[in-house]
Amino acid sequence: MIDAEVWKRQAAERAVEWVESGMVVGLGTGTTAVWAVRRIGERLADGTLHDIVGVPTAKATAEEAERVGIRLLGDDVPWEIDLTIDGADEVDPALELVKGGGGALLREKLVAQSTRREVIVVDESKPSPVLGTKHALPIEVVDFGLATTVAWLQSLGATPVVRRGPGGALYRTDQGNLIVDADFGPIPEPAALAERLGGHAGIVEHGLFVGLTDTLVVAGPDGIAIHHAHRSDAGKGS
Repeated sequence: MIDAEVWKRQAAERAVEWVESGMVVGLGTGTTAVWAVRRIGERLADGTLHDIVGVPTAKATAEEAERVGIRLLGDDVPWEIDLTIDGADEVDPALELVKGGGGALLREKLVAQSTRREVIVVDESKPSPVLGTKHALPIEVVDFGLATTVAWLQSLGATPVVRRGPGGALYRTDQGNLIVDADFGPIPEPAALAERLGGHAGIVEHGLFVGLTDTLVVAGPDGIAIHHAHRSDAGKGS
């Protein structure tokens, strides 16, 4: 675990090297992305960066950004984000992702769809030959019709579990919705499943991030590997 935390920090701090003064930067959620937030704060403090504005993907991210001195962009103006640094729960060779282990998938996808360059930072445990091999798929749903939504996911072949928090209470996202962690097993065609889930009433958002990642930074015992996808901004939105 100590090594994994070191690798997460290395990957995140490598990604911050692409941040330039004057940028609007999407600030991701979770144990890897927080290292990027802190590194940006350090560079603002020492003067190597200036005029950075952040768009946080979770309330916890916003609190950390404010703590380290990053000015935040509000919701009252349309976002035009230059670069976003975020983590992932699982990533396949095509740089498609499973996200939402931290419950921020809705905000994370809104930011990802609004950014010119989405940089994903992970340690070596997250790459996978096929999505769903290592991680269940988080799906954000509304309370109304919960049992019906769960039954529909079962009809697709998933094993869905409604996420619970400390003490067994239902887990709530920042938007007050529920999370169902749906184990589909390997997902060989994530785009097809994403389209099907996206069209079902009761599902607010799902954790399949298809066609959104531009750059992947993977850190491990052998150092840092960087992978690029060739995406157009017009292709974002899955």
